[in-house]
Amino acid sequence: MNSLQEIESAISKLFADELAAFRVWFAEFDAELWDRQFEEDVAASCLDELAARARQHLQEGRCTDL
Repeated sequence: MNSLQEIESAISKLFADELAAFRVWFAEFDAELWDRQFEEDVAASCLDELAARARQHLQEGRCTDL
C-alpha cells in the first residue's frame, strides 16, 4: 500500500469499529507530528518574530480579552 488511492480504498472498506479505532490512532498520530513540528519551530526560533509582535500588540493595548 503505497499510494493515496490505495490508502483511501483500504479505509473505505473498514468496518465501523475498525474505522473508529483508525480515527483514534490517526488523531494521536497527527497530534504527535504537529507537536514535534511546533517544538522544532520553537527550537529554530521560527516563532520569535510572531511572539515579539504579540508582546508589542499587548503593550500597545491592541489585544482583546477572550
